[in-house]
Amino acid sequence: MPVQYLVAATQRTGRGILSSFSSFGAVWIFLFKVLYRIFTPPFRPSLVIQQLYSIGVQSVAVVALVAVFTGAVLAVQSEYTLSKFGATAFSGPAVALSLIRELGPVLTALMVNGRAGSAMTAELGIMKITEQVDALRSMAVDPLRYLMVPRIVAGLISVPLLTALFDIVGILGGFFVGVYTLDLSSGTFWAQMVIAVEKVDVISGLVKSIMFGLCISWIACYKGWTCGFGAVGVNRATTSAVVTASVVILVLDYFLTSILTQVFL
Repeated sequence: MPVQYLVAATQRTGRGILSSFSSFGAVWIFLFKVLYRIFTPPFRPSLVIQQLYSIGVQSVAVVALVAVFTGAVLAVQSEYTLSKFGATAFSGPAVALSLIRELGPVLTALMVNGRAGSAMTAELGIMKITEQVDALRSMAVDPLRYLMVPRIVAGLISVPLLTALFDIVGILGGFFVGVYTLDLSSGTFWAQMVIAVEKVDVISGLVKSIMFGLCISWIACYKGWTCGFGAVGVNRATTSAVVTASVVILVLDYFLTSILTQVFL
């Protein structure tokens, strides 16, 4: 009996490991197939524009709202901390660098993932279970090119633009709170910020936002493409897409920060 339990446990472990490797490989194969179609004709810019509106334009409000209060909180915390050292003049750089290098790309990606990523997964999952994907195949339309390429391209474009919006609105929010609530000097705020923020900081934030945009659209599309049948399958796929992408964003942020710091410093 103990031997049978040991064999069963070994089999379960082996199946789990094989399943994990199989899923990992399938995710990358899916990405390579989509990337190949991005750079080969026919191109459908109208579909990309539709997804830019869905992913980008419709996310502007929530991104701007979060940015305002993020900048405001950074201004309050920076002023409170730096005042202990008599260095409130550096509140502007603290707000700007925090937003441009870290919080802007990460929070924008998380907001887009929660709003647009979940919608992408649910939409693609419903199309699959209602056999709309099979209908595209029956009409000789490549579903990867028709459904996945526009969403991934739109994600690559939308997230960096939304990150730039987040940074600008967040800095303005921090400025108004710092100047009109905390009595910081407006001239010092801007002057020190301009001195502290360098081109490499902007490039670092841009690289992160591009990678996050790819991860969001890639994971959302894959989860929708492989979701199970029925309402339960769509629900699980949507939940899995949001959670997985959120974790990937935070983990990837650490590695990108480490790499970019070594490259630029």
